[in-house]
Amino acid sequence: MAARISLMASSKNNPETTTPYTVDQNVRIGHVHLKVADLDRALRFYSGVLGLEVTQRYGDGAVFLSAGGYHHHIALNTWESLGGSPPAPGTTGLYHTAIVYPTRSVLAAALRRVWLRKFPCKARPTTGSANPCT
Repeated sequence: MAARISLMASSKNNPETTTPYTVDQNVRIGHVHLKVADLDRALRFYSGVLGLEVTQRYGDGAVFLSAGGYHHHIALNTWESLGGSPPAPGTTGLYHTAIVYPTRSVLAAALRRVWLRKFPCKARPTTGSANPCT
């Protein structure tokens, strides 16, 4: 089983006084938690459109989603964001995350589901080619 570490904002590392460190190349991001305004709307997209499986639900406050049986790759919660509005331009927050599909045909099927349901799409493949949503 892979070892995990949770890093919080209280880190006291100072680049001027610490030895440079490069993380092992085999480290992977285990999961991400997204604060959402509307849990059911987010669930309709991540589960209903993208097909991630619900692995656990915490009442009306959170849902854990997975691909392939992992405990969760994406968690959606409204603990501090219920009914909230999107962040204003120029503010901090998550700008980008990627869901990596194993083949182009599997990616195409997912993008087709997004397109058929008329979800806005700003996705770009990591290969640097043109926007697959247009």
